[in-house]
Formats: sequence, C-alpha cells, structure tokens
Amino acid sequence: MRAWLPAIVAFTCTVLSGCAAKPPGRIETSVINWAKHNVTIGGAHDRNPMPSTPDHIESGKQTFGAYCVVCHGRDGQNTGVPFAQTLSPPPPSLASRPVQSYTDGQLRSIISNGISPSGMPASKGILSDDDIWNLVVYIRHLPPAGSLGEPRAYSGDEYQSDSGDSKTKQTP
Repeated sequence: MRAWLPAIVAFTCTVLSGCAAKPPGRIETSVINWAKHNVTIGGAHDRNPMPSTPDHIESGKQTFGAYCVVCHGRDGQNTGVPFAQTLSPPPPSLASRPVQSYTDGQLRSIISNGISPSGMPASKGILSDDDIWNLVVYIRHLPPAGSLGEPRAYSGDEYQSDSGDSKTKQTP
C-alpha cells in the first residue's frame, strides 16, 4: 500500500489542479440570466414606495457606501475592486443591461435574499426595508464608471473622502 501512496497523491493533485474556477461562458451567462429574471428572482410585481428624489438617491448612496461598496465599488460598476473579476461568477456592474432590466421589486428581492451560490449576501435583517428600497433608487441613478474613485479599502495610501476629495491616510 505504501508503494501506491505517492501515485495516489500525484493522481489526486493532477485531477484537482484542473478544478480552477473559470469565468462563465456566454451561453452559461445567458441561461443563468434568463433563469434569474424569469424563475428564481421573486418580487417582479412589487412596486417601490420610494420616489426617485435627490433625498432618496442620497440615502441609497449612503447605504450603498456602507454595505455594497466592497464588492461593487463606489460607483456600482466594480471600479477599484481588485478581486472582482477573479470571483466566479464575478459581481456584475450594476449599471449593466441585465441588472438594470430587473424590476424594482426584483432588485429588492436580490438585495434582501441574496443570490445563492454567488457571493451576493442577503441583507434581510441587516438593512431596513426603507434602506433596501433606497438602494434600488440609487442603483437606478448610478454615477458614471470611475467618477467616485475606488473604495478606501483598496486605495493604498490615499483614499477618497465622502465628499470626493483625495486625502492622505494619517499613520500613528
């Protein structure tokens, strides 16, 4: 048995080395997007009670900055998120046509319940219903890609303040 152990280990390593995560292909992406839009994501007929006012957009932006920015970037389009394209599936740009084609109720459902087995976590019990609806309003009014800079967590020695000014980190 000991003579076979190196061969078994080598075979196992060879097999497992072919198990790297790869970005989904065009057909897989189309099928999954169709299924999400038509089968798995609920809330298609739920209406957003929050009007698209500057106050609701700003409230959604503040919630987004506290909860969503690490994976989706400050602008919702993965700007400055170094690992975004290495995840499988990668977090989508929230300005993309597939995301923007969801109804407000579907976006609320995604934010509330997450998407399994992707990295999209559920926020139910973490964010209030009003916070979630304001996030939907903000997602409908995203700024241009890159216009808000990168998230503080990924910006090195400089970071963007909430007002958009560049500041140098203070080290003790």
